[in-house]
Amino acid sequence: MTALPTTLPFDNSYARLPARFFVPQDPQPVPAPQLLALNSDLARSLGLDPDWLAGPEGVQMLAGNHWPEGAEPIAQAYAGHQFGGFNPQLGDGRAVLLGEVLTDAGRFDIQLKGSGPTAFSRRGDGRAWMGPVVREYLVSEAMAALGVPTTRALAAVATGAVVPRDGFARPGAVLCRVAASHIRVGTFQYFAARQDREALEVLTAHTIARHYPQATGPLDLLRLVAEAQARLIARWMALGFIHGVMNTDNMAVSGETIDYGPCAFMDAYHPETVFSFIDQRGRYAWANQPQIGAWNLAQLATALLPLIGEDEAAIEEATAALATYAELFQAEWLRLFAAKIGISAPRPEDRALIEALLSRMAVERADFTRTFRGLATGQARREFADPQAFDSWAPGWQARLLDEADPQAVMAAANPVRIPRNHQVEAVIQAAVEGDMAPFHRLHAALQAPFEDRADWADLSDAPRPEERVARTFCGT
Repeated sequence: MTALPTTLPFDNSYARLPARFFVPQDPQPVPAPQLLALNSDLARSLGLDPDWLAGPEGVQMLAGNHWPEGAEPIAQAYAGHQFGGFNPQLGDGRAVLLGEVLTDAGRFDIQLKGSGPTAFSRRGDGRAWMGPVVREYLVSEAMAALGVPTTRALAAVATGAVVPRDGFARPGAVLCRVAASHIRVGTFQYFAARQDREALEVLTAHTIARHYPQATGPLDLLRLVAEAQARLIARWMALGFIHGVMNTDNMAVSGETIDYGPCAFMDAYHPETVFSFIDQRGRYAWANQPQIGAWNLAQLATALLPLIGEDEAAIEEATAALATYAELFQAEWLRLFAAKIGISAPRPEDRALIEALLSRMAVERADFTRTFRGLATGQARREFADPQAFDSWAPGWQARLLDEADPQAVMAAANPVRIPRNHQVEAVIQAAVEGDMAPFHRLHAALQAPFEDRADWADLSDAPRPEERVARTFCGT
């Protein structure tokens, strides 16, 4: 076994910020940690030894029972709009940031999620059960393989304890999460709500130095965050992904997808699709995500206004910066969806062609992933309850592709064979709860090669049968 390293490459810049940015917080020990999954490639990229992490001392660290020299565990403070209602104090209620590691690829947070109560737990137990941990591991790593900016899963560890959820005693687990940072729109809102201009200035300077060194000030920061979110959300939608809880405390200013709670990928397409059990009114439905992104960015702009300026000219400048979001989102949406139907250089009129297909898919409840993948293989019409709906659209599409050099290659690169479908993830969770991680490892391996068509993974591309459909997903808190 590899010897215990005396240090990891920690350099904890957030812990050097003023004390009101966080609360020092040790993770709470667990009785019998057992490694469920380890991301060896990610570990190596962080300068960590996967053999040591998988050993007894590494598992103890991943569970929060001890941590190496250089770590400075903290719970971060932030606020947030949750389903439109503002809460001035949220914070890390079940997560502890161990510290930041410096690598050749940059600076990354290492956080333990489900590591016990903190000063921000708001009467919660601060724990996670195995289901949400397995879901976040699978979905975040699938998103990374699909090319979506995202937080990553370094490890999942069973705790040997149980947590009460939904009237049941569920097996506990801890997720070790890696992120470019955990700075959120809600972090800015936290200090704006307290009229703490000094803290806003410190946070803005820290964010610029860490994520947007090209930014010339708070206004430029707002514009760059808006651009990052436009690209991110367009990419989500092109994959049929629904975040589920796009609250401002779940929008990372780095432009990474964060907080995989009741998230899901669509099976049958419909723009109003909602999975989150707590989203009773469809605020965060698939088609609403662009508007919610804009709404969240408006809250960031409001928080930054004391630094930008609160006169009419400053408000106009902030509004103009936010306008870049809508412009870039529309361009990205067209580029990504055009590629999905084989068009490498889209024209404005191609939007009507794409929307005509989506309209037919919604009426016929065609499977989102299988339909777009099927365009390249000739199988798309099979996804329509009435194939005539596809047949009436196809001639215009085929005529448009005559202008393309290699539409098959464009479609193959834009449309995955498989995604982490709800029914498959739920089956993996059930097996994991029963002590069988083999289904997890099989699905995880397949999701790491989402564009590879392999016979031994063919079943993982299947849409759910009626009895397998998962209509609701849950946060797990």
